[in-house]
Amino acid sequence: MSNAGKSLLCAALCRIFKQDGYRAAPFKSQNMALNSFITRSGGEMGRAQVVQAEAAGILPDVRMNPILLKPTTDVGSQVIINGHALGNMSAMEYYRRKKEFIPAVLESYNSLSRDCDILVIEGAGSPVELNLRDDDIVNMGFAALVDAPVLLVGDIDRGGIFAQLYGTTALLSPDERARVKGLVVNKFRGDKKIFDSGISMLEELCGIPVAGVLPYMHVDIDDEDSLTERFAGDRERKLIDVTVVKLPRISNFTDFSPFERYKNVSLRYISKPYELRDADLILLPGTKSTISDLRWLRESGMESALKKAVSGGTPLFGICGGFQMLGRSVRDPDLVEAAGICDIDGMGLLEMDTVFIGEKIQSQTRGVFEGVEGLLSPLNGLEYEGYEIHMGRSESKIPPLMGRGKVYGSYIHGLFDAPGICDAVLKAVCDDKGVAFEALSTFDPLEFKQNQYDLLADTARANLDMELIYKIVERQI
Repeated sequence: MSNAGKSLLCAALCRIFKQDGYRAAPFKSQNMALNSFITRSGGEMGRAQVVQAEAAGILPDVRMNPILLKPTTDVGSQVIINGHALGNMSAMEYYRRKKEFIPAVLESYNSLSRDCDILVIEGAGSPVELNLRDDDIVNMGFAALVDAPVLLVGDIDRGGIFAQLYGTTALLSPDERARVKGLVVNKFRGDKKIFDSGISMLEELCGIPVAGVLPYMHVDIDDEDSLTERFAGDRERKLIDVTVVKLPRISNFTDFSPFERYKNVSLRYISKPYELRDADLILLPGTKSTISDLRWLRESGMESALKKAVSGGTPLFGICGGFQMLGRSVRDPDLVEAAGICDIDGMGLLEMDTVFIGEKIQSQTRGVFEGVEGLLSPLNGLEYEGYEIHMGRSESKIPPLMGRGKVYGSYIHGLFDAPGICDAVLKAVCDDKGVAFEALSTFDPLEFKQNQYDLLADTARANLDMELIYKIVERQI
């Protein structure tokens, strides 16, 4: 099922194989997520495979995620094939056509496999959605296409681990069941000796060995999608309180993960106007539906609360879609966003107008900040890097950071990951508030990320039967 821990287990295996001297790479034939990334070649892919590629010590490549679905409505998505948008499709149209995309998926898989020793393939959701089995190209259907052995992961933290693992294997066809070479019990809390009898029961019921019982791991690695625990609204406020407006179609929320890695900074995702009270910095994130989410801001009272906070001196920073909302207007004459609205007034906090056209901008970008005024002027002279991914165009020449007073915006995703950027922003906020930046306990974010991947791998290695897993990889069982 979703959120059983497949993505993190794949990242752990990629790291373990790297540590053991293999060239490993992740692969997921079809991903549905609003969290995406732009590669050096300008292709768009899901961030889960970016994390896994980082764990494997290699550059992200669109071949790792040949189909990306980015929901635009509850019944439709933008369909991205091999890194480039094909267009918006309803769910019915996509399911009717998705077998057309199998050649592109296999081309990516075969090309990537020639460059690697081991491919770690991630499925999606459950492998036994019976009504979708005939057209499956991401779970057991894909495993059959490439003759891959399978590990089945269950989430014991939710309860029902026997129903999950035995129920799933019981619903698999005989051929599919023969592909499952190992079971993994994930997110175990407490003394694992208590579960020894459970392991024996699972192996007897399923006729498949248990390849490991993984503890509930506390590692700071980017989440894949909106099931993230980061959206919990009960986070404690700390010395510097940073709030992110949780838009209905929020995308690339991992842009703000660097703020979480300071001891005395709280990062809260909020959706009620009163939750903005006393924030020290407000972040307006990207979205797959700028117009719809701008209308939500207006109807929910959040826009009024944001303007009140700005007038009271609270800094506001928008990224991508959030940046577009800060301008004077957003126009979509060709209904590119499929929101059914051609024109909408922006928040009027920046001198900028946005028009949506059919061709998506997607590229990596880097440079040096210059000409930044106001609160964030200390950014001048610092190097930035990241990536742009948006349909709308705003003016002919938009600087990497646009702003006035305490309101700023940028099209650059990943901006706060660049060395020194998050430090400079938080130092400016601290100076504005009259507190010492040193009290936040800064650190090296790149070193921290690598340490987290190693922690993930070391914990997984200690709790997996790696001898069994290598036998599965080498087709000895």
